[in-house]
Amino acid sequence: MPAPSPEFFQQACQWCAILMLASGAFTGLAFVLNWGIRFRFVGITSFLGVLTGSLLALSFFPVSKAVIPGAAKYNLVYDLAGPEVVISVSPTITPTELEATLLQASENLFSPGRMGRGTDDLTIKVRTILHQESGMSQLIPLGQIQRSLTVREDPNAKITLNQENLAALATTTFDPSSS
Repeated sequence: MPAPSPEFFQQACQWCAILMLASGAFTGLAFVLNWGIRFRFVGITSFLGVLTGSLLALSFFPVSKAVIPGAAKYNLVYDLAGPEVVISVSPTITPTELEATLLQASENLFSPGRMGRGTDDLTIKVRTILHQESGMSQLIPLGQIQRSLTVREDPNAKITLNQENLAALATTTFDPSSS
C-alpha cells in the first residue's frame, strides 16, 4: 500500500474541520440547554481540533520518501541539519547506480528547515569503505551532489563523480563477508 499523499491529508483535514465545527455547534447547544454531557462535547471538539491541526501539518509536506529507479541502498553517516551530509554505499556500486543514489539522497534529505550557515547549497558527499586484509579500513570518496537548500525540485543539481576511484573500485575484488 503506497503512503498517503499530501492531497489525501488535505481532504481528511477538510472533513475533520467540518466535524469539528459540527461538534462545536453541539457543544454550544449543550451549554445553552445545560445538558449533562456538555463537557464531553468540549473534549470531543478539542480532540477534533488537535486532529485537524495534525492533518493540516501533514498536508504540507510529503510523508513518503522519493524512489529513484536504479538507486542503491545508502547509509547516512553524517548529518547535522546543515549544508553538508555524508552517506556511504556498498563497494560494489556502479557509476549508474551511484548517480541514481545521489539523486535519491538529495530528494530524501532535502528539508526546508536545514540551516545554510553561509551557503545556499546542500552538498551530499558519498563514500565507501574497503576493508583490507591487514585489518585496516580505507575510506574511498566516490562523488558528491550539490543542490539548492531552498528549492525542493532543483533542476540545477550538480553531480560530480570521482572517476579514478570508481575505476579503481571496479577492479578491486571485494569480500562481502568482511563488511
